Amino acid sequence: MRIGELAERTGVSTRSLRYYEQHGLLSAARGSNGYREYAEDDIKLVSEIRTLLSYGFTLEDTRPFVDCLRAGHASGGSCHESVEVYRRKLAEIDAEIGVLLARRAEVAAQLAAPCMRRRK
Repeated sequence: MRIGELAERTGVSTRSLRYYEQHGLLSAARGSNGYREYAEDDIKLVSEIRTLLSYGFTLEDTRPFVDCLRAGHASGGSCHESVEVYRRKLAEIDAEIGVLLARRAEVAAQLAAPCMRRRK
């Protein structure tokens, strides 16, 4: 299928697909007319990339998942390298949650301080 069809079927812009190709996450054969030709399997790759990006992964983080799918695994997250990226991302999210909870406590303390003074 051509890039326009892949874009339509995945809901991703042709610009994004070219960007993924630039970064080696997608590869397209070239037809005799010079147009990019994608395989059906590329739909799954693009879907995996988009899902991971929506979770906050970087484009480079998606590489092990794409490689896992290309290796024939049913899930991009079933390879050791992908699991390691999941673990690292989970640790990053936990750290962000910790920072947010600390900020929340600080703001709540500041909010409570003036309220306590007004009641006296």
